Amino acid sequence: LEFEEAKTPDAEFAKAMGLELDLTAGGLGIRSKRFAMVVDDGVVTVLKLEAAGGFDVSSAESILAAI
Repeated sequence: LEFEEAKTPDAEFAKAMGLELDLTAGGLGIRSKRFAMVVDDGVVTVLKLEAAGGFDVSSAESILAAI
């Protein structure tokens, strides 16, 4: 298994995936929602999106169980 973190300063990736979260009212700008994904050869095979404030479906344990 290989882990890679995807970051873009302008939330380009989050916007392209429909995972953006607008926190500009709080001075934080556009961020991404909390999620985890498994990508196999460029194809998203697992995408887990957290409910607001949650840390369950995007945990390492949850992702490892899904693969």
